[in-house]
Amino acid sequence: MSLPRFFCEAPLSAGARLLLPAALAHHAVRVLRLRDGAQIVLFDGRGGEYPATLHTEGKDAWALLGAHNPREAELAGRVVLVQGLPASDKMDWVVEKAVELGACRVSPIAAQRSVLQLSGARLEKRLAHWARVAQAASEQCGRNRVMAVDAPTDLRTWLEQPCDGVRLLCHPEAVPSLPEALAGHTGLEQVSLLVGPEGGWSDEELELAAHHNVLAVRYGPRVLRTETAGLALIAATTALLGW
Repeated sequence: MSLPRFFCEAPLSAGARLLLPAALAHHAVRVLRLRDGAQIVLFDGRGGEYPATLHTEGKDAWALLGAHNPREAELAGRVVLVQGLPASDKMDWVVEKAVELGACRVSPIAAQRSVLQLSGARLEKRLAHWARVAQAASEQCGRNRVMAVDAPTDLRTWLEQPCDGVRLLCHPEAVPSLPEALAGHTGLEQVSLLVGPEGGWSDEELELAAHHNVLAVRYGPRVLRTETAGLALIAATTALLGW
């Protein structure tokens, strides 16, 4: 049975005696009911992990860290999911599963057909929530890096940013399939996958993407839901590239 894993923002070091943040301590002691002397694993997102022994003192919890373990569970290349903002809480699912599949970043796009519109305090609250979802998913799946979740932007702004590797846009009427689009690329280090919201990309957005040399690709004969398409593309892309 694997040990309980916890993300801790504070820099970790071997042999340190660390006072755990209140939220982490509450989850470990009150929710998981770990006892004094329990063995746990801590990671700070900077690489590797630390086995640790949990100690409780009243309402506080401490961890005595062991030697650094450089183990990683990252893909051989970088996958960025550029996700048109879906309605309701579907983005939570997308973020969680993108972490599990190994994506390094999710870039939400406030597309022209996105129903969900975020700004001000509501945006800040949602960004903090997505960050917690990504952290929890890393704890669960064994990654020692925390996937980045960007603040939403429009498609034009994202396209005008410098970007490494190849950029592929999922569209049911595209001519090349995903395997065909990837077949001509060797030694790739990064792939960005663009997925529209529930209503898909607008004609204007499709033209804009093509103008910025984004290749539209087809993923099978079926139309996938927005919260399914990006995850399926990540899995297929990493399998095709051997990552």
